Amino acid sequence: MAPATRLCLLLPLARPVASSSTRLAAAAAAARAIHTNPAQPAKVVPVYGTGPPPEPPQPTDEFAAEEREARLARRRKHAALLKQAGDVKALKQQQQQQQQDSASGKSKTGGLKRRFWKDVHVREVNVDNLVSASQATKQHLIPLTSLVCRALDIAADDAAATSQSPTIRASITTTLLRYLDTDSLLCFAPPPNPGDHDPSLDGPTLRERQEQAYAATASYLQARIWPGVSIVPVLDETSILPRHQAPGTREVVQGWILSLSPFELAALERGTLAGKSLLAAARLVVEWSEEGAHAQAPATAPAAGKAEEKFGVEEAAQAVSLEVAWQTGRWGEVEDTHDVEKEDLRRQLGSVVLLVAGKGTGSKSG
Repeated sequence: MAPATRLCLLLPLARPVASSSTRLAAAAAAARAIHTNPAQPAKVVPVYGTGPPPEPPQPTDEFAAEEREARLARRRKHAALLKQAGDVKALKQQQQQQQQDSASGKSKTGGLKRRFWKDVHVREVNVDNLVSASQATKQHLIPLTSLVCRALDIAADDAAATSQSPTIRASITTTLLRYLDTDSLLCFAPPPNPGDHDPSLDGPTLRERQEQAYAATASYLQARIWPGVSIVPVLDETSILPRHQAPGTREVVQGWILSLSPFELAALERGTLAGKSLLAAARLVVEWSEEGAHAQAPATAPAAGKAEEKFGVEEAAQAVSLEVAWQTGRWGEVEDTHDVEKEDLRRQLGSVVLLVAGKGTGSKSG
């Protein structure tokens, strides 16, 4: 940094000086310095640290152990994947070798896997829609087979169950009773506002259709299996949370469910889960069951010349999907969604009827 510069002002003298020395002394006396700061040399930033930088922080023992376990787990998983890939490759090679041996006429013993069944019988049937063994193991393609297996499991559990251990029957009953408070037949849509009338939707409103479906099914069940029990709607436009049934209703319905046969109970479970309605499933089982489902005689006989209304798969499917049908009729269906769900509902309800109906026709109405 350069030293400070001194600026001096020379004032003119009033009158000339005779000698040069006198003139220089007068000029020096008349000069004044404007900046008097002393000159200072430049300074660089001082270095305060000395020696090497500090060591980085070390993890705790617990964190280090977790890291080691994570690394080991990754290595084990990688080794398992490599082994699985090797097994798959070896299996493919074995299958190729078996195909080559079969094509060349050679046979090897012990090439087949051990099966879990002991006896196998082949029987010719008139109708068989399954074209491969892979299709025969898919549940959505064998609704009746899975339903029969469920009924057999219930029967076996009933025979082996004791009073101290929970059974499949008790578990199913607990699940189905939950639908009594949220049954799709017991939840009504609010009535339409007078100004919201759509001339293109002439006829009964959605609420009126729901009330009709509820009244028909509730009166049937009260006359056949639950005499003296009042089943009331649980959700209306004035409430947010569903209300419970009257005291004693749940106990009567629970006792009826527990009294069903294994096949009737399996059918009731399938129908309730498919349509989200215990009432519709109960009516379907009671009306079509070959065992009667402990149904009692009607309180009053139907009028002369008037047959009892039929309640089959189509009627049950329509009763539990009134709101969906109403919305799709107004706004249209979503392809591969509403149409698939519609057919799947009828497929599951159809398996219910086939399971409990058998070959008899005496218990069917209509």
